[in-house]
Amino acid sequence: MDARAGQKVKQGSGEAGFFAFIPANLPPQNPAIQYDDEMIYLLSEANRYIGRLDEVTDNLISPGFFVYMYARKEAALSSQIEGTRATFSDLIKAEAGMADEVPNDVQEIENYIKATRYGFERLETLPLSLRLIREIHAILMAGLRGENKTPGEFRRSQNWIGGYSINSASYVPPSVDHLNGCLDNFEKFMHENDRMSPLVKAALIHSQFEMIHPFLDGNGRVGRLLIAFYLAANHILHKPTLYISKFIKRNQQAYYECLSNIHIKGDYESWIKFFLTGVIETAKEAMEIARDIAVLRENDLRKINALGRTSENAMKIYEGLFDKPTISIEEAIEKLDISPATSGRLLERLCDERILSNLDNRKRRKVFVYKAYIDIFNRE
Repeated sequence: MDARAGQKVKQGSGEAGFFAFIPANLPPQNPAIQYDDEMIYLLSEANRYIGRLDEVTDNLISPGFFVYMYARKEAALSSQIEGTRATFSDLIKAEAGMADEVPNDVQEIENYIKATRYGFERLETLPLSLRLIREIHAILMAGLRGENKTPGEFRRSQNWIGGYSINSASYVPPSVDHLNGCLDNFEKFMHENDRMSPLVKAALIHSQFEMIHPFLDGNGRVGRLLIAFYLAANHILHKPTLYISKFIKRNQQAYYECLSNIHIKGDYESWIKFFLTGVIETAKEAMEIARDIAVLRENDLRKINALGRTSENAMKIYEGLFDKPTISIEEAIEKLDISPATSGRLLERLCDERILSNLDNRKRRKVFVYKAYIDIFNRE
């Protein structure tokens, strides 16, 4: 353990005693963050690709055709890091009303989406704060297996990571007595008007939050959301288009090792480099997705414009697919105020144009899916 990152403090006595790690206040000191050539290069590249991502999503496509679908993918991946088995495809089917009952795993992803939307809307009127973090946590945990673990409230009892007991744990976060002090510094650091790069600061905010582990459950998901919220709150991105969970899931062992090496060795620098690498890769992938959507939409619009009299109604259906990429005959009837027969013919016509396709469905309700659009997000 390195005192640069904090110290272990004995809690209790005798067989009930244990050592909890109390993180040092941010920013790191003795020494301060060391910017070697590699970190400077990664920071420059990360900033460059974030700027390009903003430009691509501003100019190539309407953000509405991208943001919330991308958030769904992030929600699925972030939940999978915590052990959720439901997939992005499971979520789409549940949203299409194709599941007889929605399993808890899918509900976890749906809660993550709700928390994402709520957080970005709330940031328009409330600063990024401990209060907002508690509100986000309450939405994330509502109605789930962790609901008995005080949703929306910081813990009042000790928790730990790994191991069957606190004495065999791989990491023991701050005790309740130290929790408020850690959180107070954490909140002040988020708002401190310093000259630190916002990307470096986002990395430190995430790692510190995970070391504090202020909730009984859901800390990983909240900590990953904090990255996107912080970048949005500080206008690093105009829109919520950078989510790092796919990179973390792909490099999960390295992610845990980097975080562990902070409290074990005081090595913030390796974690920051890992994080910046993730930002670069994530921004590149997001730009590729945005460009592919722009090309797909351009091709599909040509097909729709050639439909003649039905093109106007077809366009109304098509524009809605970018937010919800499935549609039933009943939904089309409601959307367009047309007869069931006309609705069915229109959707079948879009299938003929290879824009929509039938979704396998054991229910009587016929559902059509914008598969080419989903496939763009479903790539590994």
